[in-house]
Amino acid sequence: MRASRLISLVLLLQSRETMTAAELARELEVSERTVYRDVLALSAAGVPVYADRGRAGGYRLLGGYRTRLTGLTRDEAEALFLSGLPGPAGEMGLADAVAAAELKVLAALPPSLRDAPARAGQRFHLDVPGWFRESAPPPWLAELARAVWRDRVVELRYRRGDREVTRELCPYGLVLKSGIWYLVGCVGDRYRTYRVDRVTGVEVGGESFDRDDNFDLAAYWREQAEAFLRSMLRAEVTIRLSPAGLRRLRHLADAPFVYAEALAAAGEPDGLGWVVTRLPVESVEVAYSQLLGLGPEVEVLDPPELRERLADAARRSAALYLPTGQR
Repeated sequence: MRASRLISLVLLLQSRETMTAAELARELEVSERTVYRDVLALSAAGVPVYADRGRAGGYRLLGGYRTRLTGLTRDEAEALFLSGLPGPAGEMGLADAVAAAELKVLAALPPSLRDAPARAGQRFHLDVPGWFRESAPPPWLAELARAVWRDRVVELRYRRGDREVTRELCPYGLVLKSGIWYLVGCVGDRYRTYRVDRVTGVEVGGESFDRDDNFDLAAYWREQAEAFLRSMLRAEVTIRLSPAGLRRLRHLADAPFVYAEALAAAGEPDGLGWVVTRLPVESVEVAYSQLLGLGPEVEVLDPPELRERLADAARRSAALYLPTGQR
């Protein structure tokens, strides 16, 4: 464990030149005291780690020191070939770059690990697009990907409803969600999200923009995705759930936070183990379709119209199972 951490520390300093003890501790998920001990161990082993004192100081490697790590394990080598995502990379116009990188890694592997890409490809396949969707990438995706890589300002023509709008923006990143590509761009001082399949034209300017190094694409997307889902949940129903219904609700909820909030709002179980809780939903119509899936494991208490609809559905279902002479 410690040997792996020491290698990670050297690689971090190689890739970022100078890092403080606090930064290294966060990356390695250890305490700063552990970082101090690891640096001493590296120095004792002959790795030229130097500490710059002062407010802007930190640790760095002297004289452009580089290490050649040839001790990849089989698991590590195979994981490298799982992480390439050749499908999405190809859609962004990076298929040749990915193939060249894989060839270089393959050439550097010892003979005993040369079968790593074949083993990974035989065992795992990533099928990104959702069901019943066209698999062709949006026509402007590759152009936008190049602008993202080069930090170039773009003029975007975009279909919004029945009209087309034009925006000049700084393209910060691309996100692939359920087979749909989204562009995250900065317009003025605000970040906005655009579906790439609605882009009708892209003009890449010669001007570069200064990227905000504090912008976290993954964190932004998580916040936006949750905000979007929450904006859809405009109604609330009160339900009574059996223990089995409470477990199954997890699979029917629109998003993980919906189930978590329903669980948090649940009261104490009654003598039969049933609980009463509130459930945020998109509409009464959508709630009707969702709660039908719980069958007799749920009772709707409010609103009355939803309770009556489910009661009517239960009566009609029960009638289908009556003996022929009693229908």
